[in-house]
Amino acid sequence: MGYAEYDIRLSVREDDAALRRAVAKAGNLGEFSMRIVRKSLDARRKGDVRWQYRVGVLSPELAGGEDPFLPPPEPEFRRREERAVVVGSGPAGIFAADWLSRAGFKVTVLERGSRVDARRAAIEAFEAGGPFPAADNYAFGEGGAGTFSDGKLSSRTKGISRERDCIFARFVEAGAPEEIRYMTHPHLGSDNLFGMTGAMRAALEARGVTFLFNSPVTGLASRDGRVTGVETPAGVLEAERFLFACGHSATETWRMLMRAGVAFRPKNFALGFRAEHLQETVNLAQWGAASLPGVKAAEYRLTHQAADGTGVYSFCMCPGGTVVPAMAYPGTNLVNGKSDYARAGRHANAAVVAGLSLRSLLGRELDALESIEWLEALERSFHDFAGGYRAPAMTIADFLAGGSGSALPESSHPLGLVPADLAELAPAGIVAPLREGLAAFCRTLKGYGEGLLLGLESKTSAPIQVLRSDGGLATGFSNLWIAGEGSGWSGGIVSSAADGLKAAMSVEASA
Repeated sequence: MGYAEYDIRLSVREDDAALRRAVAKAGNLGEFSMRIVRKSLDARRKGDVRWQYRVGVLSPELAGGEDPFLPPPEPEFRRREERAVVVGSGPAGIFAADWLSRAGFKVTVLERGSRVDARRAAIEAFEAGGPFPAADNYAFGEGGAGTFSDGKLSSRTKGISRERDCIFARFVEAGAPEEIRYMTHPHLGSDNLFGMTGAMRAALEARGVTFLFNSPVTGLASRDGRVTGVETPAGVLEAERFLFACGHSATETWRMLMRAGVAFRPKNFALGFRAEHLQETVNLAQWGAASLPGVKAAEYRLTHQAADGTGVYSFCMCPGGTVVPAMAYPGTNLVNGKSDYARAGRHANAAVVAGLSLRSLLGRELDALESIEWLEALERSFHDFAGGYRAPAMTIADFLAGGSGSALPESSHPLGLVPADLAELAPAGIVAPLREGLAAFCRTLKGYGEGLLLGLESKTSAPIQVLRSDGGLATGFSNLWIAGEGSGWSGGIVSSAADGLKAAMSVEASA
C-alpha cells in the first residue's frame, strides 16, 4: 500500500464525485482511498473562483510513501490521588481539564457562570430588554467568550501542531464538522458551539470530572509559594494543583491573583471599533458575485502600517454575522461579533483595531493594575456616553472625513445604536492610525467605505500578562498554573486551548 498527495483545483460548482474523478485521473488510479489534507478557496480571479485541494491517497497501485497521519497525543493514564482544580470552562480550561482527567487526576472545574443553556437564555433575555446578566453574558459562563463567536479555529501560534491535532479531534468527537481538520480557515459557528460545549462537558463528567457552576473564585489560600485552596462562596476548595484559565475579561480575578502575590506586567494590546457591512458588499468585492454555489460568505483580512509605525488590522471577522454587546460587567459598553455555522446573515462584521502601548500613549510607566483601570475607565466612558448598552456608532465615511451626523445604515446590533463621533470617544493616539488604516482598507476592498463603525472594540487580547514559565507555572509558586487569554499569553480558541493543554502537561509532569 503506497501513499501520495495530489493538488487538485475544481470549480466551486463541482461536487465530491468530481473530486474523486480528478484524483483518479491525476494518479492514474483505479483502487484507492483518499482524505482531504487541505482545502482553500482561490478567489484571485473574480468570475472563476475555485476550490484548491490537497488530497492524500492510499492505494495498492502506488509505490512507496507512508500515510503521515498520526493519532492525537494522549497522556499516560495512571490512577492518582492528586486533586486538580481548574478555574474557568473556556477553551484553555476545558482542554486542561480533559488532559488532566485522561492522565488520572481527580479534576474539579469551577465556572463563575451557568451552564451554556442557562447562559444563552440570560443573554437572550438581556437583548430582549431585560437587566444586564452579570454572571452569564458574552464573556462569562460555560464555554467562555468563544462560545458566542464565529468559532474560528485558525491560529498564528507556532509549535502547537500536536496540540492542534488533539483539539480538533476532541471537537469532532463533540459534534464539530469533519471539515475543520482540513479547511484552511476552519470555523464552528455559535450554533454548533452551543451543543458542542455541553457535549464536551458531558464527556468529562462521564470520566469523573466535577463541574461546579455559579462558583466564582474570590481568593487564594497559600503558604510559602504553595496554594492550598481556592476560596468560593461555598467555602474553600482544597487540592494539590491549581490551574487558572479565567479568560480576558475577568478583571476582578486578576486583582485577586495580584493580591495573592501573583506577578503580572502590562503589555501592548489593540483598541478600535467593529466595522459592519452588508455581506453582499463583501461578496461582490471578493468574488465579483453576490453569491457562489457551495460557498458560504466571503471573508477579508486587512492590514496596514500607519506612518507612525502603528499596526492597523481587521480581526475576528464574522461573515454573515451579528455585532453583539459583549460587556462582562455592568456600567461598561463594548462590542464583539458572532456568527452561526451557515454564515447566512445579512451583515458582515470585523474588528478594526490599532496597536496600542499605554506607556507611549500616556508618556509614563504603568503597572498591571493601572493598565486594567485605564481600560475599564474607557469602557465605562462609552457606557456613559450611550446612557446604557446601545452601541455608539458612525459611518466610516464620516470618521474618515473628521465629522459626524450622517444617517446610520441598518445594523445587526440587537440593542440599537447611538449616533456618536467615535474620534472624540476613542483615545487620541489611535485616531490618526485608524483613519489611515481605514482609508487604505477602502482602497483595497471595494465598498468598504460604505460601512458602519461601532465602538468600543477592546477585547482583542488582555492588556496584562502573568509572569510564568514556559509551561504556565506562575512565577513564585510551585503548584499554580495560569493559562489562556487571561494569562496574556494566548488569543483565540485554538491558541488558548493549546495553552491550556501545555499547562496541563506541565501539571502532569510535576506529579
